[in-house]
Amino acid sequence: MAEDKLKMALLGCGAIARFHLDGIVEHAPRVEVTATIDTDPQRAQRYASETGGTAFTSLDEALEKGDFEAITIMLPHHLHESTALQCFEAGKHVLLEKPMAPNLDACERILAAAKQSGVVFMVAENSQYWPEIVKAQQMIQAGAIGDIITATAAFVMEFDDYWFKDKKPWRYDREQTGGGISIDGGAHWIRPLRIWLGEIDEVVAVTARPVEQMEGESLARALFRFKSGMVAVFDAMMLETVLAPDAWWRIKGTKGEITIGGGFSGGIRLFDEEHREGKLLMEAQGYAQSFGPEHADFAAAVLDGKALEAGPEQSLGELRTALAIYRSAESRSWEKVWE
Repeated sequence: MAEDKLKMALLGCGAIARFHLDGIVEHAPRVEVTATIDTDPQRAQRYASETGGTAFTSLDEALEKGDFEAITIMLPHHLHESTALQCFEAGKHVLLEKPMAPNLDACERILAAAKQSGVVFMVAENSQYWPEIVKAQQMIQAGAIGDIITATAAFVMEFDDYWFKDKKPWRYDREQTGGGISIDGGAHWIRPLRIWLGEIDEVVAVTARPVEQMEGESLARALFRFKSGMVAVFDAMMLETVLAPDAWWRIKGTKGEITIGGGFSGGIRLFDEEHREGKLLMEAQGYAQSFGPEHADFAAAVLDGKALEAGPEQSLGELRTALAIYRSAESRSWEKVWE
């Protein structure tokens, strides 16, 4: 008989934790947050007061004294390997924020440790559950735009200090991130392209640093060639300027086009012979609505033995693509993703 609740710890109570917790509250009733962990005691306590969990200021203390079976790790990228391995060793199920790690060697070690531990391991690529992304895939599979010809993904936004609130923001530090916006937020734009068009074979790209305080790139422009032969455009930009509205995704097919609106609110439209002005397929749901289904899927995997919508290995595609972008920017040539 399936268990009713999954006791969860939240490790890292920064900006992204708000999205995770709101998603749990709204859409993952089988998840119960029983521990909150952050080196800042005020942040840990704030989330503990909200959830009824117990606050801890270190993972060591939480593993020793806390009452939880699973943990969501929301830390800077360079800490993912050490914390995931520590949690596997303690027998905890792990939901790890993307990227799995900043490099492939660390990912291999994480995957091996997860397999050896026998726990459920999931990489939190929430765009797998983004309502507009899911709806677009359903429409593509239903033949709404015929055969796909090409697509564009535009992770383009005005620079916002929301993600850089700390006194020394870790996202400014390339050693902690493993790169810039391609390896970080760009992953949320790469995964949908892989869902719709299949696996990426090779990449050619340029990068730049218009936001000078960031050591990694704040601008990347790339072409992706897929194993199917299709080509898509990928833009990742964080710019300190005012930007005009634009679609975050456009998928062009032999019978029409699907667009997903820019901004975190989203919204999806179909343009075809019958709807040349565009038919609204889904009112804006948005990025924030992906976190609840993500946690619900993780809980079902732990409690019911359900297969994950996407296993942790799937996230290697986004990481490998970002690393290929970086290599291409250096070599000024096409770079293979899977070699």
